[in-house]
Amino acid sequence: MQTTACIDYKALSETLQLEVLELKQQIEQFKKMIYGSKHERFIPSLPNNPQLALDMQAETIASCSVMSAKKISYIKSNVTIEQKPLQHPGRMKLPESLRREEIIIEPGEDITGCKKMGEEITEVLEYQPGELFVKKYIRNKYAKQSNEGVLIGELPSRPIEKAMAGAGLLAQIVIDKYVDHLPLYRQMQRFERSGVKLPYSTLTDWVSGTCKLITPLFDALKAEVLKSNYLHVDETLIKVMSKDKQGETHRGYYWVYQNSPASCGNKIVFFDYQEGRGREGPMEILQNFRGYLQTDGYSVYNIFDKQNEITLIHCMAHARRMFNDALENDEARAAYAMKEIQKLYAIERDCKERNLSVDEIKTVRHLQSVPILSS
Repeated sequence: MQTTACIDYKALSETLQLEVLELKQQIEQFKKMIYGSKHERFIPSLPNNPQLALDMQAETIASCSVMSAKKISYIKSNVTIEQKPLQHPGRMKLPESLRREEIIIEPGEDITGCKKMGEEITEVLEYQPGELFVKKYIRNKYAKQSNEGVLIGELPSRPIEKAMAGAGLLAQIVIDKYVDHLPLYRQMQRFERSGVKLPYSTLTDWVSGTCKLITPLFDALKAEVLKSNYLHVDETLIKVMSKDKQGETHRGYYWVYQNSPASCGNKIVFFDYQEGRGREGPMEILQNFRGYLQTDGYSVYNIFDKQNEITLIHCMAHARRMFNDALENDEARAAYAMKEIQKLYAIERDCKERNLSVDEIKTVRHLQSVPILSS
């Protein structure tokens, strides 16, 4: 006996329509990411005259009406405007901390019998290129009496043993590379202009050795950040040069941890490099953390919401972005949420303009922001 399966074409059609709608929305999002504007400015539209939405005061303008008109007459007259010469603001005062090299210039004529009445001072900002120089250690050797041995002074310790680079040169190479973003091959070219040709491998070894020397500073920075009871955490993609294929890169991640000024009064950051975007990195870093952890909506962070001594909180900017993306799909509800979030932003902007303290901002948020969030 054959049985015929009944197909609910109506339900199937609704399912397919939803899938088509979802795919259309994804296509629009991809188009916006590739071709669209990057800003997320939201201007609410008005039902009666959408064009007025270009003005943030459109509601006020729309409610105005003309009560009366009055004819205004003008009298043409010639007015002479006196042009005052613009006063030159003067040269920028150079910092007193800079070394001064005084050059005294006397008149070209004989000044015998003349009385000095003053002086004119002109300061010129100059620059002397960095100099490579050699520290030459000469250790005198002495033979002890009765040929009992040799006396010689000990060499001072060096940052990297058996390296010919001094501490000042190592510090400058690292600062040029990581602070001023000057690649090592360009530093090589600069050294070569001074007559010193250094192999690229030598410079990379020096940079690696210097980074190992400052590891205690990184550990101290990390400990200082993690002392806070309020952390901001985010991860960012970085391209890493591949050791296997020259010129190729692979994907790595910097996990960024910043303490909050509200909890400790300062604002410092440390970066933790991880090869992947999994939870292993933050789980290791935050294993002893206690307090508030603010993140975006990335699912990896949800593991911390299950820990009793960590309160996971999120970012309003990321929540707002979801409603911005939903404007084309469900404009009514998304626009309502966007307008309510605009009110919250206005409160924060007012607090910033008034330079309120942390406690004052907390009070304002309880009085003004909480009712908006609860509505």
